[in-house]
Amino acid sequence: MKIIALIPARGGSKGVPRKNIRPLAGKPLIAWSIAAAKAAPSIARIVVSTDDAEIAEVAKAAGAEVPFLRPASLAEDATPDYPVCLHALDQLDAADVVVWLRPTAPLRTASDIENAIAILNERGADSVRSVVASKAHPYWMKSLDDGLLSAFIPGKDEFSHPQRQKLPPVFMLNGAVDVMRSAVVRTSGGLWGQRVAAYVMPPERSIDIDTLQDFKRAEELLA
Repeated sequence: MKIIALIPARGGSKGVPRKNIRPLAGKPLIAWSIAAAKAAPSIARIVVSTDDAEIAEVAKAAGAEVPFLRPASLAEDATPDYPVCLHALDQLDAADVVVWLRPTAPLRTASDIENAIAILNERGADSVRSVVASKAHPYWMKSLDDGLLSAFIPGKDEFSHPQRQKLPPVFMLNGAVDVMRSAVVRTSGGLWGQRVAAYVMPPERSIDIDTLQDFKRAEELLA
């Protein structure tokens, strides 16, 4: 299989301006994802999809390819991942598998990438998405209606399931590694297909950079 790493990195970011190239522990945020992809033996190419010339130069300096600039219409606040991925595939030579690496997950490692790819093959899945065990459990969550609380899931609450250790395990997406088959992306109308496998990651590698506090936490973990 030909496997490419695709790193989406638009120029506009609201919470932390220029987030994707802001320094983290001595190098630009995006460089951490590029370094992980470079260390993953299965990756044949590392491509950054960006609309921003400065991000493109930083990405190239870190060892990625930037063979095209994404149009502004695909770099808006509400632009979903699917058309961005399709646009990139249309610009590149044929690839069998895309490894989608968001630059906001700098603590993901080359081993995480390789493990997710292995699961794709072992499970015969359409895609693999990385997750982390959730501390908050939906059985103990509440809805609020006019100041009154009710169980978020009717019949499931702290009274029906009073012991935390006996709650069924739940997981949340951490945005670190998504692996999908290109044929599925092109034919299914979405990124993931029908058969989506999970790659479970530990909390210490699952940080998602969205705020300045996240940057500080990531630097603490890297140290």
